[in-house]
Amino acid sequence: MNISEIITSYKEELGPDITLVAISKTKPVSDILEAYNAGQRIFGENKIQEMTEKWEALPKDIQWHMVGHVQTNKVKYMAPFVSLIHAVDSLKLLKEINKEAIKNNRSIDCLLQIKIAEEDSKFGISVEEAREILHSETYSKFTNVKVTGLMGMATFTNDMVQVKNEFEYLKTNFDTLQKKYPELKILSMGMSSDYKTAINCGSNMVRIGSSIFGERNTH
Repeated sequence: MNISEIITSYKEELGPDITLVAISKTKPVSDILEAYNAGQRIFGENKIQEMTEKWEALPKDIQWHMVGHVQTNKVKYMAPFVSLIHAVDSLKLLKEINKEAIKNNRSIDCLLQIKIAEEDSKFGISVEEAREILHSETYSKFTNVKVTGLMGMATFTNDMVQVKNEFEYLKTNFDTLQKKYPELKILSMGMSSDYKTAINCGSNMVRIGSSIFGERNTH
C-alpha cells in the first residue's frame, strides 16, 4: 500500500473520535504532501528546526504537532505556528510557551507528558507533578497557553500486558483530573506498535509514523 492508501485505511479504522497524528519526522516534504492529498492535516515532528522548514514549505492549513522533548530556548522558533505541543514536562516550559505565544499573538495548546514507562530514557512527570502544575497560581495566570490534555509513552516491550497496564494507569488518572479540570480533552497515547491497545484503554489521539511512512531513513 502507498502512503495515501494507508492514511485512508487508518482514517476508516480510527473513525471520527480518534485523532491521527502522522509522525513525519525525517520524512521528505513529498511524503507529507502525499498524506496531505489523502486528507491528512495533522503531522508530528520531534525537531523544531525540521518542523519549521516543513511548515514554510507546505500548505498552511496543516496543523503541526511537536511530539519531541522541547528545550525552552527553542520555543520561540515554533511559537508562530505550532498547533499542539505534546511533551510539556515543567511549569518553566509552560511559562516560556506562554511568553512566546503572547509575542506572536496566539494561544498555544499543550499536553503534559506523564511518565508511565519503566525505562529511564523516557521523559515526563508524575501525575502528582501534573496536578501541582494545573493547580498552581502561576499556571492560572498564563493567558496564552492552555493545557488541553495528557500524553504518555508506554515501555518499549513486547509484553502487551505491561503496556496495557501503563495505558490504563494513565487513563484512570486522566479521568480523575478531568473531573476537576474539564478542559482536559485529549489523551494522547499509542504509536504504530501499540495504538490498538491504547485505543482500547481510552486514547483519543494516536501518533503513527513508521506504519504510514515506512521505517525512518530507509528512503
